[in-house]
Amino acid sequence: MTSVAQHRRRGRPPKSEDGYSETRQTLIREGVAALTEKGFVASGLEELLARAQVPKGSFYYYFPSKEAFGLVLIEAYAAYFNTKLARWLKDDSAPPAERLRHFIADACRGMERHGFRRGCLVGTLGQELGALPDTYRTALRDVLTGWEDRLTACLLPIDPTRARAWARFFWTGWEGAVLRARLERSTAPLRAFEDGFLTLIAAEHASPPR
Repeated sequence: MTSVAQHRRRGRPPKSEDGYSETRQTLIREGVAALTEKGFVASGLEELLARAQVPKGSFYYYFPSKEAFGLVLIEAYAAYFNTKLARWLKDDSAPPAERLRHFIADACRGMERHGFRRGCLVGTLGQELGALPDTYRTALRDVLTGWEDRLTACLLPIDPTRARAWARFFWTGWEGAVLRARLERSTAPLRAFEDGFLTLIAAEHASPPR
């Protein structure tokens, strides 16, 4: 088996550790953008390297394989999104439902800013699972579980007995809403899902548990 060190001897390495880190982060940033726009299968390595302005022969200095690179992109996207969730869902100055509205409003602004070209990396890759390595299935599932945990914590003050089920339902429906928003090039599907989800919470909270 070829080692990571052997892979990294290909291409010309950067002149400094700072250069290595900066180039690697550029590849990750452009990779995340490409995957949210096109997915893994349609994102050609040559196109990505051109976007990042990195010579093709240097790619394996930074990552041992395209599969490993994809896993790093999933991890990077999860870290970015977790920061976003923390910003909105942990805002103690607002009640739980309002925190969720703020998160959705921010997501709407983001999709509009990118002309609805970019979706959710997790949802996009989830539609390609048949063509992806099995390691991606586990990585994507773990990301969704983390999002579920964060939303559950936000919704606990409303109803501790239902918060987990609500959070699971939200992320399942959210991925579909993001997909439809891209198809329609409109935030209307996100807003419709927002209204439906919060109406569901209000109705179930008003009724006694079964």
